[in-house]
Amino acid sequence: MSRSSADPLHHGDRPLVLPNAWDFTSAALLVDAGFPAIATTSLGVAAAAGLPDGRAASADETFTLAARLTRLPVPVSIDIEAGFADDHEEVADYVARLAELGVAGINIEDGRGNTELAEPERQADLIHTVKARVPQLFVNARTDTHWFGVDRESTLLRARLYAGAGADGLFVPGVTDSATLTTLVGATPLPLNTLYSPVGPDVDALAALGVRRISTGSALYRAALGAAIGLARSLRGDTGELSTAPDYQRIQAVLAEANTPVADPGPART
Repeated sequence: MSRSSADPLHHGDRPLVLPNAWDFTSAALLVDAGFPAIATTSLGVAAAAGLPDGRAASADETFTLAARLTRLPVPVSIDIEAGFADDHEEVADYVARLAELGVAGINIEDGRGNTELAEPERQADLIHTVKARVPQLFVNARTDTHWFGVDRESTLLRARLYAGAGADGLFVPGVTDSATLTTLVGATPLPLNTLYSPVGPDVDALAALGVRRISTGSALYRAALGAAIGLARSLRGDTGELSTAPDYQRIQAVLAEANTPVADPGPART
């Protein structure tokens, strides 16, 4: 599979619907269902390993999964959170290793620690460093201004800086209103990527607005968890409302609790 083969997928008659897998089998079944490209969900990959998302904790797990996914006959894009390192050259080294595997693209975000944003100029430098090292790789630059609800007024500035740094796509999750999407499409030469939302425009409406890529994020992974828990509860005989898909915050809370060290009770008293 050509490493540059992801880019033409953004220039068809309809947006690229890019489902996000969390392990090899979920990805393989999505390919079997006819999807022409596959991405990963950082939450799903981290959570499957018992690790929190957005904390640069799952670099090894992400790389291991990427090595498996490149066996599939479609382009693969890997979500690398913010790059799993603070040093830009170190991030570029990691991305270069992914490219050597045959990965077609990456998704890299300007969110830090699920609460803050990187300075736009520094994030642009990170994108430039990565593209200089691996120019053939499709770099989808994610800005979390709307996702976090922080510094939204900087979104268009970030879009310009990231495009100028060499990004190949712009991802702005958290936007569901048509007016803002229209503004974003007009403000960047890059294909605009949105995050699927059940309360947002449908695929036809997004296509009419000029959106070129629709990601599912963690929705598929969370739906799978909800279905599994619901089935388990029904087998136990629960008669109440069956489980729905757990939200992002719930999963992160469970992972945080699981990763909290147990306090040492001290020496036993006699």
